[in-house]
Amino acid sequence: MCGICGEFRFGPDPVERGRVEQSCATMRHRGPDHSAVWNLCAEGISAGLGAVRLAVLDPTPACHQPMHDPSDRYHLVFNGEIYNYRTLRQELASTGVRFNTDGDTEVVLAACARWGVEALSRLSGMWALAFFDSTTGSGFLSRDPVGIKPLLYSADDGYLRFASELKALGKLDNRNPSINHEALIQHLLFGFIAQPDSIHAGARRLAPAHYLAFNSSGVAKPIPYYKLPVSNPSPDQSDYATACGKLRRTLSESVVSHRVSDVPIGAFLSGGLDSSIIVADLAQATGRRVKTFSVGYAANAGYDETRFARMVAKHFYTDHYELKLTDRDVLEAIPQVLDHLGEPVGDSSIIPTSLVSQFASRHVTVALSGDGGDELFGGYWRYLGHYALALYNALPGVIRHLVVEPLLQSASTSKSSGWSNRIRQLRKLLRARGDDPMARHVAWSRILAPEAEELFTEPRLAIDGLDRTLETARRLTADMNDRDWLTKILAFDVQYSLPSDMLQKVDLASMMHSLEVRVPFLDQTVVELALGLPSDFKIDRGRRKHILTEAYRGQLPEAILDRSKMGFEVPIGEYLRGPLRELFRDTVTRKAIESFDLLSFEGVEAIYQAHLNRRGEHADLLFALLSLCWWRRSQP
Repeated sequence: MCGICGEFRFGPDPVERGRVEQSCATMRHRGPDHSAVWNLCAEGISAGLGAVRLAVLDPTPACHQPMHDPSDRYHLVFNGEIYNYRTLRQELASTGVRFNTDGDTEVVLAACARWGVEALSRLSGMWALAFFDSTTGSGFLSRDPVGIKPLLYSADDGYLRFASELKALGKLDNRNPSINHEALIQHLLFGFIAQPDSIHAGARRLAPAHYLAFNSSGVAKPIPYYKLPVSNPSPDQSDYATACGKLRRTLSESVVSHRVSDVPIGAFLSGGLDSSIIVADLAQATGRRVKTFSVGYAANAGYDETRFARMVAKHFYTDHYELKLTDRDVLEAIPQVLDHLGEPVGDSSIIPTSLVSQFASRHVTVALSGDGGDELFGGYWRYLGHYALALYNALPGVIRHLVVEPLLQSASTSKSSGWSNRIRQLRKLLRARGDDPMARHVAWSRILAPEAEELFTEPRLAIDGLDRTLETARRLTADMNDRDWLTKILAFDVQYSLPSDMLQKVDLASMMHSLEVRVPFLDQTVVELALGLPSDFKIDRGRRKHILTEAYRGQLPEAILDRSKMGFEVPIGEYLRGPLRELFRDTVTRKAIESFDLLSFEGVEAIYQAHLNRRGEHADLLFALLSLCWWRRSQP
């Protein structure tokens, strides 16, 4: 696991080594074990590659990067882990390739040298990489099929620059970047910026499952090397009992493959279904006690799942480490995390993710996580909302319009109270009542409520942002016309919000503390199986993740299988009404808001007042504003 960066210049000008070194320096948290830069100036193209290393497989110096083959023709910087590298190593060795290390980086280098971009479809794992052939002056960047590892780049006719983080990419260019207004709008609409955009107009994210080729003539457009399955379920996947067994085996095999490591490994354990499944399979696969980690909240039981985590830890005899956070712990972490980020992140769960990563990193270097289960098996409320809306519309119109809806609009809302949070969800449910499930899904995914659109100087900006996202959703699922609406929605989220929000957040928060996080749910075999299952296996009579639950019935405690889902959150809404008010006021100022040109300070103030008075629950939007303005202060 590493941080990577580099530059290729097309023409006579050499790459400035000092900038590559500065780029590496901004990422030492990603790779505290080693840092190095390699330069080459050749006819028609110059190169500079940098890497910082977190040593996981074969931690000897022989696996340091940038890595070069024995002929010094092929060069690689690589961030990630390849779980089938031993199988690939045997295949390559049978053709005469000799290996000098026991790590996966040398295997990736040899595979790319032998097969070029065809090697990408042979890799099983998570990665972002840059491969360069100095003899031909050509190469490519690549990102794994689901987008677990990040890769940003900027390009024009004279250069190609890339890095694992936006701040590191900025060190390769001395120009002041302009703001990407469409990305800014999306950040405030949904709480994240989706690839290929970034907050900087000239910086782009390589989309998952794509590669970007280049040579001395310049840079080509990104090309997909893999696409999600689009066909209907196979006969064996349509039989429920058979599908349950296959799912269990596939997940277990994924966890086994994700265990490969030469350093201590553990697992996050929230007490929810997904992390409990990972711990169950990991405990079964290993011959020693698994180390598990959870955090809870000493002052707020509504956000605390630790009793469920302890239940699973006891069931599987894990070495369980539990951290109870106080309000002070969380509040002190917020500025630290915001300072670390090189870009706005609108998901406040990055705070507890950072804290549990910091806690786990004291004991292990690698942690397995249950991320991805909700997107694959229909775990979020917004998936169930389509069914709930159908039930609501079955009520007599007079009850809906004259009784229920006036009550919903007059009631106070808050995420920290069960009843008030339910009212918040019902209000969101009624925002979109059209016939198009994808349009409803996009509307329910937004964090900016319709009544908060006064945030923008032109109300049309929010509508345009929603329309662009809906167009993207239809494009990403265009080959799935024979599949049902839920499968299309899940496939869209796997390609869109999962890599841009969840995986981006986990990467930034964990690598901040030099912790590698692996996600067995997002192994290609699991993703393909899950998206190929019938939708009624996933949501059945109001039960979300139904087949996932039943596949592990008998292995996990019943209390874990049948409990309600909780989000991994902090009470950010209440903090914004109390101890965070001063920080918010000092950061989200008129000067900061108006510097973005598209935003109205009066609109922001009205939204904040509505939140303070509980006339609306705008915690997610307000945190996105806080993150945005905090980032703005660090810009030239």
